[in-house]
Amino acid sequence: MAETIRHPDSRYGNRPTMKDVAARAGVGLKTVSRVVNSEPGVTPDTERRVQEAIDSLGFRRNDSARVLRKGRTASIGLVLEDLADPFYGPLSRAVEEVARAHGALLINGSSAEDPGRERELVLALCARRVDGLIVIPAGDDHRYLEPEIRAGIATVFVDRPAGRIDADVILSDNFGGARAGVAHLIAHGHRRIAFIGDRPRIHTAAERLRGYHAAMADAGIAVEPSWVSLGPTDPARVRADVESVLAGPEPVTALFAGNNRVTVTAVRVLADRERPVALVGFDDIELADLLGITVVSQDAAAVGRTAAERLFRRLDGADDAPARVELPTALIPRGSGELPPV
Repeated sequence: MAETIRHPDSRYGNRPTMKDVAARAGVGLKTVSRVVNSEPGVTPDTERRVQEAIDSLGFRRNDSARVLRKGRTASIGLVLEDLADPFYGPLSRAVEEVARAHGALLINGSSAEDPGRERELVLALCARRVDGLIVIPAGDDHRYLEPEIRAGIATVFVDRPAGRIDADVILSDNFGGARAGVAHLIAHGHRRIAFIGDRPRIHTAAERLRGYHAAMADAGIAVEPSWVSLGPTDPARVRADVESVLAGPEPVTALFAGNNRVTVTAVRVLADRERPVALVGFDDIELADLLGITVVSQDAAAVGRTAAERLFRRLDGADDAPARVELPTALIPRGSGELPPV
């Protein structure tokens, strides 16, 4: 027979309740509730007595019962593009910190930039009754989420807008950041500037390319088609395209790298060349400060925090129209973007 382990004070059974705490502290049940839930309206002396009773009895709040009363599971889902991408580390941590402050568990997964996998993962999280979702979209049609949103699952999109539905979205200023980065190269004398970016169907890649073209147009510089390369960011493709724009009788004198993965490969290619080539990358990367790489930096933590705060605002009942929030980027000069043309 299994042994039953009881609280040392057998009056309290297997698990002390809020009523037991109230009796031990000599206060009402509502006062205990206020202390447990960090609500105002309790004097310091009373709060101390209640806390002493909690500690003495070993009371633990029953979150399961609490969330059932509210009709929630106290969990949210985060669907990322790629868990290995360094941009998503601080974003995910910021979301988790906000979720934790609201007493919620974060469940995350990666779509691997596959729309079908994104949909499968999102609907699996909905089936597990998460209260809300934060999604970095892989696809461009999110109408499959309409029944879930009508059923009460709050949803916020990050980094890229939702496709074919109206929903909250938190973005970085991709257009403005790229425009500023390319303008920085132009200000240092460059006229032959290449853009090496991600696949054009991705919102961030398209916006950064638009910023590149705007900066070049502002300076009255006609862009040669051979200076622009978009596609998968695997090292082999990026290396080939960087080497291509640096070859020929009139090579480019500067590169604008469309994201952190492109920047890493570009740095490796440029390290093997005798002729200096200026470089500005979109997204900061590890050791960029030591390597002297000029970047357009996004505040990934601010993006994640803003998205999570908006999600919990929705969960608390806010029903205003979906908002598009665009956070600023920052140009960080470190040397590579300040090299003169050679």
